Amino acid sequence: MSMKNKLYIGLILGFSLIACEEEFLDKRPQGQVSLTQLQNPKGAEGMVIGAYSLLKGDGTAGGWSANLTWGSIQADEMHKGCDPGCGVELLDYELHRPLATGLELLNKWKWCYNGVSRCNEAIKVLNATTTMNEDVKKRLIAEARFLRGHYHFEAKKIWNQVPYADENITDYKVPNDKDIWPNIMADFEYAAANLPVVPTQKGRATKGAAEAYLAKAYMYRGDYGKAKPLLETVIKDRGYALASFYWQNFNAAFENNPESIFQVQMSVNDGANGTNGNPSWGTGIYNAGSSAPSSTGYFQPSQDLVNAYKTEAGLPMLDNYFVQDVKNDMGITSAQPFELYAGTLDPRLDWSVARRGIPYLGWGDFRGQSWIRDQTNNGPYMTKKFVYTKEQNNQFSQGPNSGVTATNVNIIRLADIILMAAESEVEIGSLDKAREYVNLVRARAAKSEGFVKRENGIAAANYQIATYDTPWTNKEMARKAVRFERRLELALEGHRFFDLVRWGIADQTLNAYYPRESRIIKPLQNAAFKKGIHEYVPIPWDEIVLSMVNGTPTLKQNPGY
Repeated sequence: MSMKNKLYIGLILGFSLIACEEEFLDKRPQGQVSLTQLQNPKGAEGMVIGAYSLLKGDGTAGGWSANLTWGSIQADEMHKGCDPGCGVELLDYELHRPLATGLELLNKWKWCYNGVSRCNEAIKVLNATTTMNEDVKKRLIAEARFLRGHYHFEAKKIWNQVPYADENITDYKVPNDKDIWPNIMADFEYAAANLPVVPTQKGRATKGAAEAYLAKAYMYRGDYGKAKPLLETVIKDRGYALASFYWQNFNAAFENNPESIFQVQMSVNDGANGTNGNPSWGTGIYNAGSSAPSSTGYFQPSQDLVNAYKTEAGLPMLDNYFVQDVKNDMGITSAQPFELYAGTLDPRLDWSVARRGIPYLGWGDFRGQSWIRDQTNNGPYMTKKFVYTKEQNNQFSQGPNSGVTATNVNIIRLADIILMAAESEVEIGSLDKAREYVNLVRARAAKSEGFVKRENGIAAANYQIATYDTPWTNKEMARKAVRFERRLELALEGHRFFDLVRWGIADQTLNAYYPRESRIIKPLQNAAFKKGIHEYVPIPWDEIVLSMVNGTPTLKQNPGY
């Protein structure tokens, strides 16, 4: 794809600051290039781009910005997929029995703090560079601080008690004995004050992105009063708008659209053999032919999520969506006939989840069992977001039968911010305003031109979605409606578990979900969520060992591990 006016964050720094056996924050330059040699405009710019480049992750399931492991598998919307012999560690997260020695756990920690290290090294080089335009220098420092806030935010929401490191750090064995929200928020505040509204290149951080992230930090702290005006500013004053259709947020032809607030930039066919592309985390269809998108069969949506898209008079069934399943094809071979669920559904279901008999992005109707690696153990569904369409084969994929795409990853999009604004209105503002925000999102989903269609132009299922036209007078009902809308709109985008934790309802939600879903997914019969423990995962044991000073670790393990 064309890289014109787009921040290229791929294979760029041969001197990238990644260590192997050193302490987790002690990342020293490797090779022949010293930081002193980089103290010039070109070198300093390259250091900042190096900090951006790690947004893409390190190729592991736990390392990607989309957080499918941490935000989706740990919640009630996704199973680990594949077959019983692969991705065993992912099943540990699904069942909330993680081990401190897990490789994916360690990889995620390293990813977060390698990112922090790159930001700090970039800031040091920028501060020491004397030949750069001061306005450009201030902007680049703001970008580096924005990214440093992002990497620390990732660590904070996964482990809670984590170290914070800035560019002045000299002792790399940093304890995790303080709440680092104030530090994260200071980075976003600086970024918001010094970044432009319009990015110099697509993919770079902006004032609106920093304000949105700062607002999210306040939301995670439950400080709705501080979050609300920031959310309003992002919605009204920063030039964002909802994409015309829901599906455009997951289609490479519409990357960096007006709904995008901050995206990780992906590219293919750029000479890097797919290394700069989005591997879609193993999502998509499995064994579907020599030209169709390949998938390793991971990350399968839950029946509970599919059930949540049922509607009644066009509205979600907030209290009883799970009583009757949307019909599935468990145990039915692809050669056998199957009748679709006849009830009414929110159309966002069929842009998010691949289910039997529904068109799959131009590759024909989803065939069910034969396109799923292990239906018996992981259920009848696959993901649909992030996968390229048939007409985009080769243009936005790394060749036929590729699982690597040019689809960007949305870290923050406007619908996310609108629904957070609705949440803040429920808690401290106006229920009418909250309903107005939710209806903005639902009205976009209700556009019939954006429904999944068959070749004859007929809607693929019985879609019926409406806005909330009756005023909300009950705060508890309004809260439930807003939270449910986040589940529907942001499904399979890595937000769900973190939402449940910050709302304080992860234990009751998941412990009610496990018995329902275990009718299909047998390992869930042994699942149990322990409040006060499972909201966060253990600090990696390797990092605790590396933090030792005179036989005592500076990193303390999370409770219960």
